[in-house]
Amino acid sequence: MIRPALPGVLADVIDSMHDGLFLVAPDGRILMVNQALLRMTGYRREELEGQACSILGCDECSQNRLRCGEHWCQLFADGGKVRQHCHIFTRDGQCLKVLKSSQLVRDDHGEIIGSVENVTDIGELLAAEQRIVQLTSRLHQADDFCGLVGQSTPMRQVFALVEKAAQGDAAVIISGESGTGKELVAQAIHELGPRRHKPFVPINCAAFNESLLESELFGHVRGAFTGAHRHRIGRFEEVQDGDLFLDEVGDIPLPTQVKLLRVLETRRFERVGDNQPLPMEARLICATNQDLERLVAAGHFRQDFYFRINVIPLHIPPLRERRDDIPLLVDHFAARLRERSGRDIPGVTPAAMARLMDHAWPGNVRELRSVLEYAFVVCPDGPIDAEHLPPPGAGLAAPPASTSGLPASTPPTPRPAHPPAAPAGHLARFTPAEIQQRDQLIGALRDARGNKSQAARLLGVSRITVLNRMRKYGVDLQQTLVTR
Repeated sequence: MIRPALPGVLADVIDSMHDGLFLVAPDGRILMVNQALLRMTGYRREELEGQACSILGCDECSQNRLRCGEHWCQLFADGGKVRQHCHIFTRDGQCLKVLKSSQLVRDDHGEIIGSVENVTDIGELLAAEQRIVQLTSRLHQADDFCGLVGQSTPMRQVFALVEKAAQGDAAVIISGESGTGKELVAQAIHELGPRRHKPFVPINCAAFNESLLESELFGHVRGAFTGAHRHRIGRFEEVQDGDLFLDEVGDIPLPTQVKLLRVLETRRFERVGDNQPLPMEARLICATNQDLERLVAAGHFRQDFYFRINVIPLHIPPLRERRDDIPLLVDHFAARLRERSGRDIPGVTPAAMARLMDHAWPGNVRELRSVLEYAFVVCPDGPIDAEHLPPPGAGLAAPPASTSGLPASTPPTPRPAHPPAAPAGHLARFTPAEIQQRDQLIGALRDARGNKSQAARLLGVSRITVLNRMRKYGVDLQQTLVTR
């Protein structure tokens, strides 16, 4: 294929473009490329011109060619213009998110002689948009510590350690009960550190099974497994040299822990189904609500992986251990709810505050936020009173009459002392912490009368986590409700 001759001025204009551009013949061969495309992909001109355009590995084109019959691609089959988001691969195997615009070119007789392909790298644009979202979410949080509210001694200690951890590159592991704000702490570490202008990419490890989790983390190539119809970049590739946040790290399967350990040791990873190593430049921030040391002792968590991620441990205290922060949190959430709802509800009455201060808060800060959201819905006007808070058994227990002076409320239905009997030997393989987690799950399912979404809200976790724990502990919903 002969490279088309262009007037000198036109050639200079094409090479001065910021976006990549190349011409493709009807048979799929690349006729010409500009300098921007060479810079973008890392190829030399002679490595692209004359080659099939499939050398760039565009995932959308690969799919479209299967439906094009005798034509090379969908553009030549349908005519007109094509504008789409897709991924292409560089010479060294890096995956680029691009916006590609394609248009047919015809000669003076109306015959198709090729297509013009314009490629814009939108990776930096998407990263900038993510940064804008993160900053926007903090515009009205100038009175807190990167979204974390508290002035108690335990929280001041947390803030001091966050500032120190943020300045280094060592792995951080954040522990604490569900709903204490572990992801906010991870974001604070990111915002206060030298990587704050880089991506912050979170992933909930409990939301995926083993194969899907590896695909989410490492990405995969087309054909790597059944259903892998296109290339996909993983979180390690997406985060680049930013901060990768692995939430609920205690639920990572053992085989995946082995692969992650190797990534942390070698600082390289491979996409699923590929053997091309890619650099791993991100810092790892992990979080868990489980006792990893007990999981290690029970053989459910690798000790070497635990040591590798437990470089800087950071524990977030539960809300019941920092009750002095409850009034601050109430004011904080009330201000956000007023802004969101447009309702003029100034705050809470002393009676309501007394009831909030007396509650044990098993769901921690997340539960407190849900309680106030409920109160904003039922409160007709003026400040939130005790009667506007959720009734006992629906997320907020009534305090003793001697404590708050409020009228005694009907107590919730008593819970049996023991959960439904499990098959012999079923619980022997679980740690005491896991058995406690199972009992809490059963109790929440009973209080929610089998509603998994409501049980998730009571526990301060996602509905997917409730389903995963039911499978993990062999909890039968019908048996749980029958033995109530």
